[in-house]
Amino acid sequence: MSGGPGSPLAVAPGGAPLLAVDDLAVAYGGIKALHGLSIAVNEGEIVSLIGANGAGKSTLLRAISGLVPPLSGRIVFRGKDLRGAPAHEIVARGVAHVPEGRGIFANLTVRENLVLGAWCRGSRADLEPDFDRVFAFFPRLKERLSQAGGTLSGGEQQMLAVGRALMTRSRFLLLDEPSMGLAPRLVEEIFGIFEQIHQGGTTLLLVEQNARRALKLASRGYVLEAGRLVLEGPADALLHDPRVENAYLGGE
Repeated sequence: MSGGPGSPLAVAPGGAPLLAVDDLAVAYGGIKALHGLSIAVNEGEIVSLIGANGAGKSTLLRAISGLVPPLSGRIVFRGKDLRGAPAHEIVARGVAHVPEGRGIFANLTVRENLVLGAWCRGSRADLEPDFDRVFAFFPRLKERLSQAGGTLSGGEQQMLAVGRALMTRSRFLLLDEPSMGLAPRLVEEIFGIFEQIHQGGTTLLLVEQNARRALKLASRGYVLEAGRLVLEGPADALLHDPRVENAYLGGE
């Protein structure tokens, strides 16, 4: 296990990572949210970001998906720098973001929300295979296709947000606090579906307050504090690291 932004990136043997964030700095106004952060995600991994509120986890995802501009550093996905690319183009390149708070369109139906997920693909002629894939993971959405998104339960809205991301056909998902506000039973259900999505060939970068559950799902993890990387390593090692246990796993 290692710590600090200067530590070498963990990459798959013989190849570059799918995503490489190098020395990234982001600020909101005059307040710096990320201070020279470096992480890597390899193809086929589940990587978890853990840390307290305000640690910079959501900011990192927003920077990757083009929603906030970096001050400096690089964000390289499949060998191409994403800096300066508009958010819709980043989605078209294969990165889909499931935001904190779900971000569904409350006045649109479930079907309309899902169709919007395919908007960036250029052609929306044949959506049935995509609908079938989403409904295989979330059969409840099929039962509520004509229902307004705002009338769904919190768990169903989270399913819709993930389903909308899957409609992009992206194979790299950024998941921001997917368990927020959900009952424990629904959290287990959602995380079980994430495992199935991963087994189907999708790489996941997960921000999650439930650190224990996130590390149990992941292969590797990073710990952020005040916009800086302080620990990284195999998820199982982080799960049993006394520093992580004391700071993030107590009482869970």
